[in-house]
Parts: sequence; structure tokens; C-alpha cells
Amino acid sequence: MKFIAMPFLENRKAVMRKSIAILGIRGIPAAHGGFETFAEYLSLYLAEREWDVTVYCQEDDGAQDIHEDVWRGVRRIFVPTKRSGALGTVEFDWKSIRHAAKERHPLVLTLGYNTASFCAFYKLSGVKNVINMDGIEWMRDKWKPHERAWLWLNERIGCLIGDHLVADHPQIKEHLKTRVSEEKITMIPYGARPVESADASCLDQYGLEPGRFLCVIARPEPENSVLEVVQAFSRKPRGIKLLMLGKYDASANGFHAQVLSAASDEVIFPGAIYDKRVVDSIRFYSLAYIHGHRVGGTNPSLVEALGAKSAVVAHDNRFNRWVAGDGAIYFDSVDSCERVLESITSDSDLSKRLKAESWRRFNSEFTWGHVLAQYESLLIKFSR
Repeated sequence: MKFIAMPFLENRKAVMRKSIAILGIRGIPAAHGGFETFAEYLSLYLAEREWDVTVYCQEDDGAQDIHEDVWRGVRRIFVPTKRSGALGTVEFDWKSIRHAAKERHPLVLTLGYNTASFCAFYKLSGVKNVINMDGIEWMRDKWKPHERAWLWLNERIGCLIGDHLVADHPQIKEHLKTRVSEEKITMIPYGARPVESADASCLDQYGLEPGRFLCVIARPEPENSVLEVVQAFSRKPRGIKLLMLGKYDASANGFHAQVLSAASDEVIFPGAIYDKRVVDSIRFYSLAYIHGHRVGGTNPSLVEALGAKSAVVAHDNRFNRWVAGDGAIYFDSVDSCERVLESITSDSDLSKRLKAESWRRFNSEFTWGHVLAQYESLLIKFSR
């Protein structure tokens, strides 16, 4: 019998859809932070390019069983947890990793290494695991000794058992090279969407005028220099406002109380703001965005400021220097921060020049199209 080749069989391998599961976040659409925003953009980007995409989401509404749905072409698996806070996150990671290993996803992307030890299940199941190693989390001031030890250990384990590592900053890659060979690491930064215009009326509720305020968008932690910024700004009347976004609770947190007591009456504490329209307006119309973060890689808030054409004032360290480049001005103490604030509030052209530099830097490195294309190219190498 003569064998007749069937074209659809010959091309079967070529048309098979690539598949990936994304873990390590609270869920999509984004509502909690930078990793969730990245996961939302990446999952939709890959789904549009014929990938089968699964995202694991933490369920907090009292559900008892794992369940799923489809959101904009992305399969979402909801994993319920009985605990809250950090323990709830650990429980969620444990359950979702075991579920993903049991389903034998050909490839998973793990965002963060905080529970990397659980990823041993992937090795046992033959699942390839690419890990975004985030920042040097164990170096953050807020952790207690046992928490820091847990994070340090899981960073080491993630480097060991991950099939490939993603560093979001050149300095994070340098750090990881002390753990594994350079060939096992790819540097891909975080991205942001461009903000070329914004609704100025969003500022009215805070009594702000375009170009007449500075802003800080950060968790109120010592490592983010929020106290130093408030102290520097409050040394004299400025005739402008300083807007400090973040949840400050003086009754429950001594450091928060210290920041609040150091503030002059020109400093505004509106709480945490999650409305994108409002945050876009704050960044876009500020005289400058002040970024005091001292630890981390490519910080999402700093990239988002560049994408909103914000003039950037940043703490002087190796992480911020690469992200903002020469188009920002830097400080490393209360005194130097005060001098920088004097410069930007007295020179009307300085803010304009810095805004133009931020926009140039953003378009050179941090657009989502550029970032997501790099991720897809990397993931293709590990898909099957």
C-alpha cells in the first residue's frame, strides 16, 4: 500500500500552541502591585500570540475548592486559602505550585523567589521553571531575622533549581552571577505604559495645582527614604505642596508616626491611591516625582514615573542610577535632598529638562512592547 503523506500531520508540530502557567502573584486583572501588572500585560500579550496561558490567582472570598474561568482568553485558576497575610501567601504558593506540577504544565514562569523551595515539585514532575528573581528581597530593612533567613535561603534554592533566571536590572544580574553561571541569567527590565496626557481635574480633591507640587509614591518603609524626604522638604516654607502617597498609621507604626510628626503643613498624606486616572494625573502634573528607594532592581514606580514624563529626583544608588540614567538628579542624605529640592523649586526650566529626559529614557528601554517581546523570545527557548 502506498503511503500518502498527510499535510496536517507533517505540520502538526509547527501549529501546536505553546503553553505556559504564570505563578507567584495574587491574580489578574492587576489590583495589588507591580508583578500583577506585569503578569496581566504578559498573559494578554502571549494569549494574543496563540499561547495557551494559565494564571494562578489567590481566592480570598471564602471559596472551598479550586475553580477556574477564562478571562480575555486567559485561563485563571483560583486557589482558596484559609489564612491571611504572609501565611496566606505561603499557603497559596504551596497549593498552586502543587496543582501546576500535577497538571504537568510544560513551562511555568514563577514571579519572585519567596517560596522557591516549593518549586522542587516541578523538578519531580519534569516541568520547566523560569524564575523572575525580583530584587534582593532579604536585604530589606523591614524583615525580622528569621524572615530574612527564609528569604536568603529561598533565593539560593531558586538559583539552584530554576531552569533559567530573569533579572530585572543589570545589578541584579551581577548579584545572581555570584550564585550561578551567567549563561543561566537573562536581564529583562520591568515595563510601563506611556502617559502622554492626564485629567488635571483629578487634582482638585487634594487642593493641588499642576506644576505646584512634588510627589512621593512608596510604601512608608525606612528603606524608601520617606522620612529623609519629608525632613528635607519641611525645613522651610516652600510655597508648594509635597504629596506623600501611601498608608500611614501613626497609632500602629512608630516609623509612620515619626514621618507624620516631621511634616510641615505643606505636606499632604492622602493615603494609598489605586485609581489609575488619579495616579496618572499626579505623576504627569507634578513638578517632580521623588523616588527614595534604596534597595531593589528596576522599581515599577520609577519606571511608571518615566513613562508619565515626570521629572525624577532619586536616591543615589546603583539601582536608580541605571533606571533613570543621567536624566535625573540624585540625593543621598537629608542635606543633599534639601539642596536638590531647592534647585528644582527655584529653576523653572530644570523640571522641563528632566521631564524630557525621562521620556527619552522610558522609550529607549521600558515600553511594554519592548519588554514583552524579550520575554516571549526567552520563553520560546524553554517551551515544547
